[in-house]
Amino acid sequence: MPKLNRRLDKSGLERTGFRSLAPLTVTNLALLKTECPSLELIARGKVRDIYRVPGHDEALLFVATDRVSAFDVIMKNGIPNKGKLLTALSLFFFNLLATSPETKHIPNHVITSKLSEMPKEVQEYADQLEGRSIWVRKAEILPVEAIVRGYITGSAWAEYQRSGTMHGMELPRDLKESTRLDPPLFTPSTKAEVGDKDENIHPDQLKTHIDPSYAEPLAEYALSLYQTAAKHSASKGLILADTKFEFGLFPASPDDPTKRRTLMLVDECLTPDSSRFWPASTWAEGNKMVGFDKQFLREWLKSGGGGFGAKGGGIEKDGVEIPEDIVQATWQKYEEAFELLTGNKFKC
Repeated sequence: MPKLNRRLDKSGLERTGFRSLAPLTVTNLALLKTECPSLELIARGKVRDIYRVPGHDEALLFVATDRVSAFDVIMKNGIPNKGKLLTALSLFFFNLLATSPETKHIPNHVITSKLSEMPKEVQEYADQLEGRSIWVRKAEILPVEAIVRGYITGSAWAEYQRSGTMHGMELPRDLKESTRLDPPLFTPSTKAEVGDKDENIHPDQLKTHIDPSYAEPLAEYALSLYQTAAKHSASKGLILADTKFEFGLFPASPDDPTKRRTLMLVDECLTPDSSRFWPASTWAEGNKMVGFDKQFLREWLKSGGGGFGAKGGGIEKDGVEIPEDIVQATWQKYEEAFELLTGNKFKC
């Protein structure tokens, strides 16, 4: 395994990289966490650091780092520039969905991604934040993942093999891996704390996790968003096998708690971190598809890569160090997905 370099750059940030034939530079280092002392760090998730800016209580700063997680565990090293790519792709889809006739009625939390339009306190950290930050409306995040599946794969396929069900829903008995689901199915899960595992739930259970009055519109929104994104993906030669959305309620702290709030799309949107994209040209029922997502990393971990799964029968709390070849292979998948979906080359 290549030897991991860990050092502080000139702005005091911890970054990681690997020794290679090329000189070690900031461009091939991963930003694992941000340090913005004059801002209030309110959450550090699997990928994103979230800040509140004093005097701007109506908004938050979302920063996508280069951290990478799999099986709900954060790995020890990251993928250089991953956060910038995720941000650019999320913004592409936020705009696509906001302007498509079928989904333009669904609001999202984006205010701006331009640092020049953010508070001056944010602009002070441009060296860290440029290209990986979004200024968003503050919302009360609902504690569920709004997953939509157009094909049976991943954890849904594993459940189906065990019990003939998916998220507790009975399915026909003759399905094969990667079978298309027509129509696509809304299959929510709980949203676990970092280090814990999300739990797949039956759609009927959604009402026990959020205000029941928002359950039906949330499912309708998620299905509409999926259909629009799947149509766009198909036009680019890709299949959107499944994806997960997150929603929040705006305003986060209403003046009148009895007044109905706006259900809003939040967090990231249709990235390789949250979605499975497959090449349409290689799809067939029964195939174990290889797509443009984290599956390459997942398979390496499932095979015991880095000793992952050695403790507790495969249940890990601590990530492992990803070797350079896996980092590079995963990055190439992300970059190819970006270029196919947007029609543009990714620029760091």
